Amino acid sequence: MSAPPVAPARRGLAVLFAVVILDLVGFGVVMPVLPYWAQEFGADALVFGLIQSSYAVAQFVCAPLWGRLSDRVGRRPVLLGTIAGTALAMLATGLAPSLAWLFAARLLAGGFAANISVASAYIADVTPPEERTRFMGLLGASFGIGFVLGPAIGGVLAPYGHAVPMFFTAGLAALNWCIAAARLSEPVRHEARAGAGGRFAPLRDRTVRGVVLANLVFSLAVTQLETLIAYLLMDRFGWQNGRGLAFILVGMAVVMGGIQGGAMKALSARYAERQLLVSGVVVLALGFAGVPLAPTVAGLLVALGLAAVGRAVAQPALLSLASQAAPPEERGAVMGVFQSSASLARVFGPALGGVLYALALPYPFWLASALLAGVALGARALPRGAVGSASPGDR
Repeated sequence: MSAPPVAPARRGLAVLFAVVILDLVGFGVVMPVLPYWAQEFGADALVFGLIQSSYAVAQFVCAPLWGRLSDRVGRRPVLLGTIAGTALAMLATGLAPSLAWLFAARLLAGGFAANISVASAYIADVTPPEERTRFMGLLGASFGIGFVLGPAIGGVLAPYGHAVPMFFTAGLAALNWCIAAARLSEPVRHEARAGAGGRFAPLRDRTVRGVVLANLVFSLAVTQLETLIAYLLMDRFGWQNGRGLAFILVGMAVVMGGIQGGAMKALSARYAERQLLVSGVVVLALGFAGVPLAPTVAGLLVALGLAAVGRAVAQPALLSLASQAAPPEERGAVMGVFQSSASLARVFGPALGGVLYALALPYPFWLASALLAGVALGARALPRGAVGSASPGDR
């Protein structure tokens, strides 16, 4: 019975994926620039971790708000408003004259970047459960394409000044808004339940709690690498600019995008989400454990390649499990809380990583590996999920 609304909405999915790609360029372009920009303002690894945390604080606060608002007023208007806000935030980042301004600009950017919860709810609105992992994989592939373009743009434009990539990205965000305003349609609406409660009301459901906890621990692990890879490259291998880091990030994004955009269709048709989640986090844990042990750049690339493969498999499965745990009328709220759990991890994860890194370089990466092992063990309590099959519209 879900086939009729799915077919027209899938035409809108292509537009949504394009919007997500341009949105993620705005995030990726900052990655090879911000560590060195923060250093020029006198930030060490701990202070840089706090800057990263400020971005995540805003995401943590705003993701449930955007999700619940989209349940009430629609996905499209919330996406349009947050895309416009992203353009303003990137402009403010480029104008930053001080560390305090940089903190404020990253707070603003984080608040509007929390619209990923709305994008994932949109996908869940228009896809049947047995195909959900496949389309969440395509969402992940869109992230990957954005990460390929973002760090590449940041690395190319950084020599012309730290602000230049930010201004360029502000322009891309404005283009993003124009595309969405012209082409993005509203999916079939589901009215939110009256008196559904506060931002975290979906946590009353045991299954939702389990998936959200798994995402919290998973994200806490992932932040260790995201925050500290630049410092590891500087301290272990003497890399002192963003170009090398940009190439590494691009390579990881290519691997993840290739798997999520292609292999996930076959994998999700054969294996249930829980199986994919466990397999992915085990491979990711092995990659993280090997990062601080690599004696050469080549060895580091092998470990990072394992991490990219594991994350590419695990993340869409986790997203799909979250969407299947949500009743249609609360899907935006559930996906908002799910996204908020990742943001909470990014509030504390970078600062924790900075403290551990100051004690010993391997500690944050080994903590990440142990956390991922915990996710694999805890996944036994999660629902199995659907095994995909082609829908009538795909045959």
